[in-house]
Amino acid sequence: MKKTVTAIFDIGKTNKKFFLFDENFQEVYREYTRFEEITDEDGYPTENLPALQKWLKELFNRILEDKEYDVKAINFSTYGASFVHIDEHGEVLTPLYNYTKPMDPSIIDSFFDKYGPEMEFSRKTGSSNSGMLNSGMQLYWLKKTKPEVFKKIKYSLHLPQYLSYIFTGIPLSEYTSIGCHTALWDYDKKDYHNWVYQEEITTILPPIVSTETSINMNYNGRRIKIGVGIHDSSSALLPYVKSTKESFILVSTGTWSVSLNPFTDKVLTEHDIQENCINYMRINGKAVKSSRLLLGNEYKYQVTKLSEHFGVASDYHKSIKFDCEIFKRIMKDFIYKFKWRNMIDEDMPSETLIDFDNFKDAYHHFMTELVLLQVKSIKTVAGSKIIEKIFVDGGFSDNDVFIKLLSHYLRNMELRSTSSSLGSALGAAISISDTKLNSKFLKKNYSLKKHIPFITT
Repeated sequence: MKKTVTAIFDIGKTNKKFFLFDENFQEVYREYTRFEEITDEDGYPTENLPALQKWLKELFNRILEDKEYDVKAINFSTYGASFVHIDEHGEVLTPLYNYTKPMDPSIIDSFFDKYGPEMEFSRKTGSSNSGMLNSGMQLYWLKKTKPEVFKKIKYSLHLPQYLSYIFTGIPLSEYTSIGCHTALWDYDKKDYHNWVYQEEITTILPPIVSTETSINMNYNGRRIKIGVGIHDSSSALLPYVKSTKESFILVSTGTWSVSLNPFTDKVLTEHDIQENCINYMRINGKAVKSSRLLLGNEYKYQVTKLSEHFGVASDYHKSIKFDCEIFKRIMKDFIYKFKWRNMIDEDMPSETLIDFDNFKDAYHHFMTELVLLQVKSIKTVAGSKIIEKIFVDGGFSDNDVFIKLLSHYLRNMELRSTSSSLGSALGAAISISDTKLNSKFLKKNYSLKKHIPFITT
């Protein structure tokens, strides 16, 4: 008998993943691929959208023919801040512009001259001024710099919804993509910001539906439920929200370390914006107060420099376990010694000072400074609310030094880490299911580990 499964495409900027989950949300199949980036008309690197689309269709069609699986549903989780623009025939009009692509400062200035002041705008939209990383600004940029292309747009679809569109032909918008630092949504009035209406951007944005919406349709002769897609950070948050009654903060680590507080009951303040807070959005349209750090990028850069300085193997850092004696020695006369490359902090020195005898000591000092930044980020999103639980997932959940230090500095919180690499894929599967999760779900599916703070005396 065939195994009933839900298919999930989980699309990151680097890794493109495909999963099959059974009815208990257990992974039964996975497949990964990568594509070389192509360039846009300005020569800037971008997603190879044609290759991605071809892979999606060919892989899914192959799975449908597999005698082992009976696919009942499919959904899509992808990175955000990315629009696909299609014409009246459903053809793609432009490259998938990279959210790291620089934007002409004069475009941004003209926008805030018209729709500012910047601080109040950022507060209302939960979006710091980040150029192309605000996907709404991509639409404004396109309208002002490529008006002939903009006029041809029938619909602009965020990437998760475009992947759904490939399979359904139905253009839709949904909350998690609209609400993730896009500069499109006004969290005060719970609607698109006035600028979106004034620039007539709403004419190319499809109708908004719930993230839990699915379309039952005939696909290649099979009756399949097709989801509308979900933003990956909101998707990673979903299993925790659905299975935990107590308030918590999720620290999702990787290239970006994103601290997510889904229990905020207030709109962002100007102080929050100054502290680099932004909003993501839950599937029901509620705000998620968040703070981001380029922790993974910084870690990679600093560890490479330390490895070169001490002449150790590039992967030596992976073998280091937390040493309490080294930590106590560091803290005896602690001063900040690392200048960040990807982040700004008021405590960092003007130049990095590596005055250690060995890599292990230097690494512990570096990680202490990195964790102190992470702690500050977590406390910022917690605000005045007492939150007793914290979950850590992603790449840093396996770093013994990071977890031990985080547990130490947040010893008033119950810290649990997960070894699950499924992240947003599992959330995408849950979002289109009718299953209710209980408190045992995380322990069963995420291999949660509870961490007790170490004793220094």
